[in-house]
Amino acid sequence: MRLCRWFIVYPLAVAVVLAAIGLGGGWWLLRQSLPELAGTLSVAALSAPVTITSDRYAIPVIQAENRLDAIRALGFITARDRLFQMDLLRRKSAGRLSELFGAMTVGADTAARIYGYPHIAQAALAKLPPEHQRYLAAYTEGVNSFIGQAKALPFEFTLLNYRPEPWQASDSLLVALGMSEMLTAWAETEERMLSVMTQTLPAEVVAFLTPDTDRFTDSLYPKPSWRPAQAVPTAALEKLLLPAAPPAQADATLVREFVRGSNAWAVSGTKTADGRAILANDMHLDLSVPNIWYRAELKYGNTHSVGVVLPGTPVFVAGSNGHIAWGNTNLTGDFLDLVSLEINPANPGQYKVGDHWQDFSHKQERIIIKDAPAKDLDVQMTVWGPVTVKPLLGKPVAIHWTALEADNLGLGLLDLEPTATLPDALAVVNAIGGPQLNVLLADDQGHIAWTLMGKIPRRIGMDGSVSRSWADGKVGWDGYVNPQELPRVTDPAQGFLVSANDRRLGKDYPHIIGHQFAPGNRAYRISERLGQMQETNEWALFNLQGDTEMALYGFYQQLALGLLSPATVRQRPELQELRDYLMAWDGRADTDSLGFALLQQFRKQLVKTVLTPFLNACKSADNNFSYSWLYVDTPLQALLKQKSPALLPDPTHYKNWDDFIIGQLQDSAQRLKTQAKTSQLAGLTWGKINKTRLLHPTFGAVPIIGDWLNMPEQPLAGCGGCVRANGPGFGASERLVVSPSHLDDGILQMPGGQSAHPLSANYRDQQAFWVQGLPLPLLAGTVQHTLMLSNRPQ
Repeated sequence: MRLCRWFIVYPLAVAVVLAAIGLGGGWWLLRQSLPELAGTLSVAALSAPVTITSDRYAIPVIQAENRLDAIRALGFITARDRLFQMDLLRRKSAGRLSELFGAMTVGADTAARIYGYPHIAQAALAKLPPEHQRYLAAYTEGVNSFIGQAKALPFEFTLLNYRPEPWQASDSLLVALGMSEMLTAWAETEERMLSVMTQTLPAEVVAFLTPDTDRFTDSLYPKPSWRPAQAVPTAALEKLLLPAAPPAQADATLVREFVRGSNAWAVSGTKTADGRAILANDMHLDLSVPNIWYRAELKYGNTHSVGVVLPGTPVFVAGSNGHIAWGNTNLTGDFLDLVSLEINPANPGQYKVGDHWQDFSHKQERIIIKDAPAKDLDVQMTVWGPVTVKPLLGKPVAIHWTALEADNLGLGLLDLEPTATLPDALAVVNAIGGPQLNVLLADDQGHIAWTLMGKIPRRIGMDGSVSRSWADGKVGWDGYVNPQELPRVTDPAQGFLVSANDRRLGKDYPHIIGHQFAPGNRAYRISERLGQMQETNEWALFNLQGDTEMALYGFYQQLALGLLSPATVRQRPELQELRDYLMAWDGRADTDSLGFALLQQFRKQLVKTVLTPFLNACKSADNNFSYSWLYVDTPLQALLKQKSPALLPDPTHYKNWDDFIIGQLQDSAQRLKTQAKTSQLAGLTWGKINKTRLLHPTFGAVPIIGDWLNMPEQPLAGCGGCVRANGPGFGASERLVVSPSHLDDGILQMPGGQSAHPLSANYRDQQAFWVQGLPLPLLAGTVQHTLMLSNRPQ
């Protein structure tokens, strides 16, 4: 789930502005904009007074007479703490960042305008159920009440010299669209990659390089997959190297260490001492300051909901209402297709549909750019969707994507909040549009379930992996999979369910969900640990969220040590340092782990040097081509095991595979030393390489002010493939553990703090708990402040 992360640097301009506001009483103004946690304030639309108490971490507990008032209050306090973040999120989806940041964000604004997000949000608002429209209207009233009466707005508005426009109900849908883009738009890059590979490489090579499985996934789900692992196609690969292949392109491969996804698992009452079911969920996203989530607790009538909401929306994305608990992970499937357009050679303003040529329709957009002339954009539209700016293999393509259909946009998670039973919750989840997610559920009777939310295309004549023409009507989408056809699992015999963005479905499910998923090592490790637990509780599951074991890298450790034998080291003493360092690895990615930093660099080096020589034709066909496949270890390890002399990557410099692998290890070590600014590997722990990097999205890179706004840089345990998925600027955006019937025992942890105000005590007060892996209670603690909201003017 990706924040709009443009690290805008105006060092001179910002320095001038800071000096000006400083001389003019800017510090006083900054103090004036601190959030008011206590007192009495007016929200005119309230039907009855609302009480908001908060603890030392400023976790709000909203107590209202009814849900509409609770949502009004939620809009008010979220704006109080996160207004600039909310404004940035809506501007990103509206394609209006350049009004603030100038030419550097025109590309992002152009994409948003081509997608047509503002029009989609407006159309979707009109299609929402009346009840949801009322909720959005109430949230909007709360946000605008804060904007209208704030003593001073957050400092970012002052520095950027603008005032936020009133919030609109459709803005909440713009924020939701941004989440869909973050989680599913990457499928366009995948389709471009596979289209180029399919056109330029033999079919057996494409199949070998793009499996949808690995040994971990096969162990968890021994079912036939759509893209099974293949034997090394030696002859076909050898032909790609002959005659003398052009020099390998250094940027033809890209290792994806991190996936915008999550871990989630649910444990049934059969594995707990008192029969309670427990849900655990940690969502892995790009991290910024403030955090993407906002903690909240709502009490109205008989409802008590707690969890994290997405600022700008009134939706609990993960949490519990005391009867059920819900959490999610990215499905990492394919819900987007690039339609190859057949253009009329006699009239480039027409494209083929069926047996006739059809005129493109046009949508005019104007992007306002700070300190530059506006950009007028003519968006070509087809029956399948807008035409993208970038062609594919020399041909224009239109984008057909579930996110661009107004019927698929909504805030259906709102309906989970009043749901009391697991069957009802499953029905709610299956009917929700929006980003496609795995959803795990637990109820207060000890039951658990897994299912999917979001619309799944029903494709005809294709699997969606490569771009095709849809002109003849034999290829395309035939609506969506019926909600009743979405897979479900309830109360499995093993007593737990796990989702870690891995491929849970194969050919046993009649619809192709996607082509690559997250490797299965996280799901395997979680399942292994859960299977070993005789009795589970909240603490045990929270500790599992911090697991740093990394079995995936065991292959590369053994590969290297197998060549760095004592006999070899005696002949080549310069290799002793590498052997000692790798022997010291403890199999984990802890801050004090030795050897892991080299193994990670070694794997990246092997991906680049072993696979790139086979991809030169792809790079020649498309200079932007980059092979990035999440299951890259499956083909890579097959090649490294076989060590075919005919496929030796660099025969000019190495006489055999063993020499080549040692050479890559030495090169990796040198790169690592350069990165760490050290002359030796001894003592180089993972924590010296893997450090937190949580920056303010607008001023985080500005000297001095960025140091003040950003979270401190600290050693960080975990890695991209660990259960504890952490890296610089990426990681678990929250860690939730909760049993619906025992909210008092729940745990909720997130980076940063509740407040986006740098002078607030709650700006970074949760950060240390997140870095160190320490728990915080799910429910707010002892009341420190009380804020009364009234419909009477103060």
